[in-house]
Amino acid sequence: MRNLTAGLALIVIAVAIWLWGFGGAQDVARWAAEGQREAQNALARGLRALKSGQPGALLSLLSLCFAYGFFHAAGPGHGKLVIGGYGIGRPVALVRLAGLAVASSLAQAATAVVLVAGGLVLLDWSRERMTNVAEEVLAPLSYGLIACLGLYLVWRGGRRLVSLRQSASTQTGQADHSGCDHSHSHDHHHHDHHHNEDGACPTCGHRHGPTLEEAAQVHGLRDALAIIGAVAMRPCTGAVFLLLVTWRMDVLPAGIAGAFAMGLGTASVTVAVAVASVFLREGALQRMEGRGALALAAGLELLAGGVIAALALQIMLRAL
Repeated sequence: MRNLTAGLALIVIAVAIWLWGFGGAQDVARWAAEGQREAQNALARGLRALKSGQPGALLSLLSLCFAYGFFHAAGPGHGKLVIGGYGIGRPVALVRLAGLAVASSLAQAATAVVLVAGGLVLLDWSRERMTNVAEEVLAPLSYGLIACLGLYLVWRGGRRLVSLRQSASTQTGQADHSGCDHSHSHDHHHHDHHHNEDGACPTCGHRHGPTLEEAAQVHGLRDALAIIGAVAMRPCTGAVFLLLVTWRMDVLPAGIAGAFAMGLGTASVTVAVAVASVFLREGALQRMEGRGALALAAGLELLAGGVIAALALQIMLRAL
């Protein structure tokens, strides 16, 4: 298993070098943009077929929406940045990170549905107004939240590095202290207050705080909600356009289904990024033990957070 993880990690590194060192990212972006245009043209034909009642038109439309979401996510985007950076920076189980990628993409589709439904029914907004809100308000806000998430990872990774350094200094001091010849004894009177595995005190029967597992779950849930919220804040413009067109054509339910099909198409890419990030992290850490592994893990979190924050701020400034 270790050899498999190391091999997959090397493949991920090779792909990353090709993408950013040899212009592969530009090639992928061009391929994704071309595929997205073709999917858009096919979507227009699919909507006309659906309106005319052709058999199998809905399934065909949903397949095209999935393809559009895939090509849309294959190009430059913030969802991959967040999921990939978080997977490298934090010890997240593969299944959990993949689920987080799917949830973020579907939440992004839900934001598009809420924006269009609220804009049309409650606020009587025009198509231009909704597009402007999505691009000029929600997009910068989403990038700002992602930057805050990156800065939080930087702070947490930096705090762990400082804590490890202080711990090492303390242990060194204790080792030096133990070699001294003292004529007096350090007799500290203290009350042992041990706790059971469930966090309950055997003396009083009460729980004085969460267990380590519960604390980890709280942090994990908080991070998950922050990631989903930051990604979902900016709806996919393709989904917004599809919902507006289907509303005008009186087939809005098909548009809503198509928006979530786009979300699944986007998720197919972000899940792949999640898998790559987990294997890359495990490949980097598997040959290290003890304090070195802890220091490298903290350094990865700090580095991933810095990359997320820098890129998100750059995209946000470009969107303003």
